[in-house]
Amino acid sequence: MRTVKTGDPVTGIYKTGKYIGEITEERPQHYLIKVKAVIKHPTQGDLHNPNKVEVPIFHERRALAENEQTNIPKGMVKPYEGSLPDYKESLKLSLKNQLDELEQKNTPWSRKSKETLLSLKKDYFSKD
Repeated sequence: MRTVKTGDPVTGIYKTGKYIGEITEERPQHYLIKVKAVIKHPTQGDLHNPNKVEVPIFHERRALAENEQTNIPKGMVKPYEGSLPDYKESLKLSLKNQLDELEQKNTPWSRKSKETLLSLKKDYFSKD
């Protein structure tokens, strides 16, 4: 396995989202990653009660913003090969993919998740 170092492009999983970013600092158990693109939009709802709508709080989970920095455990970081996608385009594609996936399920949870994602989509792209 190839090792990574500061400045390298990487993929990283943060909570339930997956991102492309750049390592800006190495810490004992984490890498500090600057987000450059979204591969997978975070899952909506209560992560402790997956696929359930009847929960105390159905969480709205936003994608990390472009150039936002976050600590990602070293085990969740892998080298990234390839060209860097545009952040906004990657966010649009990750939302589309997740919405398409939810459309196939037609469960109370998928419908609530879809509603939450459509609200986020309006917020993300209201200036476009």
